[in-house]
Amino acid sequence: MKHVSVLLAETVEFLKVSQGGIYLDATLGGGGHTKKILETEKNCKVIALDRDLQAIEIAKENLKEFGSRVTFFNLNFRLLNEALGGKKISGALFDLGVSSFQLDDAGRGFSFRAAAPLDMRMGTDAKYDAGALVNELPQEDLENLIRTFGEENFAGRIARVIVETRKQKRLETTIELAEAISKAVPSFYRHGKIHPATRTFQALRIAVNDELGALKEGLIKAADSLLSGGRLCVISFHSMEDRIVKEFIKGEKTLEPVIKKPLVPGESETAENRRSRSAKLRVAEKI
Repeated sequence: MKHVSVLLAETVEFLKVSQGGIYLDATLGGGGHTKKILETEKNCKVIALDRDLQAIEIAKENLKEFGSRVTFFNLNFRLLNEALGGKKISGALFDLGVSSFQLDDAGRGFSFRAAAPLDMRMGTDAKYDAGALVNELPQEDLENLIRTFGEENFAGRIARVIVETRKQKRLETTIELAEAISKAVPSFYRHGKIHPATRTFQALRIAVNDELGALKEGLIKAADSLLSGGRLCVISFHSMEDRIVKEFIKGEKTLEPVIKKPLVPGESETAENRRSRSAKLRVAEKI
C-alpha cells in the first residue's frame, strides 16, 4: 500500500510554501506532497482532494499528526470550487499519476498483472466501468478510443480481436483482456520493453474516468482561484496530459511559466521508483 510521491522535493520547492498560506492538493493520493507542504511551513494549511475514497482514508491516517491543518474532500478536482468555497489559494498541485495502491490493488482492475474485474473506476462518480467499454462499444469506436487515449499503433488489430473474442464470451477480467490484446499484436511487439496491453489499459482508464476532460476543467478553476504570485504545479505522466497542461499555461493570460521546459526526475529517482520515469513537472505563476 506504499505510494512514493514523484518529484516531491522539487514540486514543493516550486510551490514557494509561505507562512499562513492555503494550498490545494488536487490529487491527494497517499498524502506525500501534502505532508511535505505542511512540514515546510508550520502555519500553512492544505485543502486536499481525491475522487478515490480509499485514498482519502489512507491519507487521513498518514496525515493525522497535522490535525485541522489539512481538510479532506472526496471530490473529483473538476469540482474543486466546492472544496475551496470561494477561498483564494497560494498554490495548487496536480499529480496526475495513478496511485501505487490503486495499481497494486488487483481488485481495482487497473493492472493486467493479476486477474480482476474490468473496473478501473477511480471514484463512484464514473458513469461506467472498463468492462462496459470493452464489451459494448462498436469496433470502430473501440479502435478510436485505443488509438486516441492509448496512442496505440495497433489499435485496429486490438479492437478487431476484442470484438471477435467477446462474440464467443464476454470479457470479464483483466487477464482475459490482456490475453486478447497479446494475440492481436505482432510477435516483436508482444516481446517488447512494455507489456502489449499497457497502452490499451491506459486508454480505457482515461476514458472511464474522463481524465482529460476533468484536467481541462480543473486547471481553469485552479488558476482562477490563485492569489497573485501563487504557483500552479502539475505533474503529468503521458504526452496527452502534458500537452494539455503546456497549452493551458501558454494560452492563459493570467499565468506565466516559471520554467521553460518541464522538469523530469533524475536518475536516482527513476532507479528507485520506476513509475516516475515518464513524469514531467510544469510550473506557472499567477500574474
